[in-house]
Amino acid sequence: MRVTKKIKEEQIRILEQTYLGAKPALKFRNPFDLLIAVILSAQCTDKRVNVTTARLFAKAPTPAAIVALGLPQLEEEIRDCGLFRNKAKNIMATCVTLCEQYGGEVPEDYDALLKFPGVGRKTANVVTSIAFHRPAIAVDTHVFRVANRLHLAVGETPLAVERGLQRAIPKEKWSDAHHWLIWHGRRVCKARRPLCEACPLAPVCPSAGHAE
Repeated sequence: MRVTKKIKEEQIRILEQTYLGAKPALKFRNPFDLLIAVILSAQCTDKRVNVTTARLFAKAPTPAAIVALGLPQLEEEIRDCGLFRNKAKNIMATCVTLCEQYGGEVPEDYDALLKFPGVGRKTANVVTSIAFHRPAIAVDTHVFRVANRLHLAVGETPLAVERGLQRAIPKEKWSDAHHWLIWHGRRVCKARRPLCEACPLAPVCPSAGHAE
């Protein structure tokens, strides 16, 4: 199947219809909560992150409070999130920078977000999109997989896929489409044994029936 512009438009229409109103699974109250949650989410489920952040923020709900907590205690609080030592180091450095340079507030500037330890394009895009309501497409493993299988955006790197999705999807739908693709990857287009026979996108998917 050659995926034309018309087919991509149909893919987007089906995704929107199927996952209309989809929201992030991570629980947060403010941009700081979200930033820390996304840093913690690397190689960890959102369900586990929500358990960890509930515990952490009950004790240290602000950057200053996390700095006061100290690195050893922070490691203990996030131990069950995986890669906890590296994540704790990045979170602590981020909180110090927030306190020293931003008055404890998460900056809205995208390039400023990228300068924080442990923050890459995916995290910066999530915070920009969800916390500050600006159009952005964060490419995680689900988005990367689904976009490539659909040929909605083909690329060998997250950045290439991000650029392709930006071209294929109207800008006003970028942030919503991020959630559509994530939920489709979680529920249907799974990494192993995708549920092609139950997929509403199968008629317009070049990988249907033979996705790895």
